[in-house]
Amino acid sequence: MPETAKIWNGRFDGDDPLSQRIFQKVSVETDYNTISPKDFVLHGFAVDEGVRRNKGRTGAKDAPDIIRKNSSNFPVISTDFTLKDFGNIRCENGDLEKAQNELAEKVALALEKKAKSVVFGGGHEVTFAHYSGIRKAFPDKKIGIINIDAHFDNRKPEDGKTGTSGTGFWQIAQEGEIHSLHIGIQKNSNTLQLFDTAHQYGMKYIMADEIFFENLPSIYQKIDELTSSVDLLYLTICMDVFNVCVAPGVSAIAYNGIFADASFMNFYRHILKSEKLCALDVAEVNPNFDIQERTARLAAALVNEWFMINS
Repeated sequence: MPETAKIWNGRFDGDDPLSQRIFQKVSVETDYNTISPKDFVLHGFAVDEGVRRNKGRTGAKDAPDIIRKNSSNFPVISTDFTLKDFGNIRCENGDLEKAQNELAEKVALALEKKAKSVVFGGGHEVTFAHYSGIRKAFPDKKIGIINIDAHFDNRKPEDGKTGTSGTGFWQIAQEGEIHSLHIGIQKNSNTLQLFDTAHQYGMKYIMADEIFFENLPSIYQKIDELTSSVDLLYLTICMDVFNVCVAPGVSAIAYNGIFADASFMNFYRHILKSEKLCALDVAEVNPNFDIQERTARLAAALVNEWFMINS
């Protein structure tokens, strides 16, 4: 039995459709020919070499299995829900680029079969890998990215070529025009140079201070402007966008981060309802610093929202 299969277990209330939980609807796979349209296809990106290169707190490589564990017990709300788990990708000998290429190849295989791609990170170097897989599957499509994050992650590599957890959007921009909306950006987490880079590449953003209930119409408008202008949508969530009270287990904590409150959940579910959304990942869960697995549980719950809306 694959190691991943042992993680998917939970409370058993019966096999009838009204009693099932996610662990009962997961199949651990190795053959990509088993994928059917509308399946959710999961990969774990057990990598934090990019965090190490970015001088952050390592440990996110251990997150995928803990997020799996915290996903297991959520109830299934549709008999059509199917989750196929293709295990973890790891980084050998510090070769981040090889790990990113491996994820990209596997994501492309899933998307080419019209499945939905889910990735449990790992550091936020997952962004460049996941995006590259979408681009490989759909080379002629216009891809929009929504990045829920305190950081732009548009830093130019120090050596001009070696990527980190903080360079994903700069790397994407080097491949052509970038279409992105960054939600939750913090002034005290980005230098003026990073704001300037965002402006140069046309990266749109919503500051963390702009996320409140009365401002939801403006937030919806910016989301809709991006969504309507692209063919496909990719959503990436860096867990360090959230307040340290609810997300203590991250590579870079945020004392003034946002909360997964009603304001957040309203615009978040608005994104998830888009028929153009084909890929989602969560990044920067760091079990070494988590408390009671709060951060992993929140990451799992955010992904489960997509399962519920699109099942």
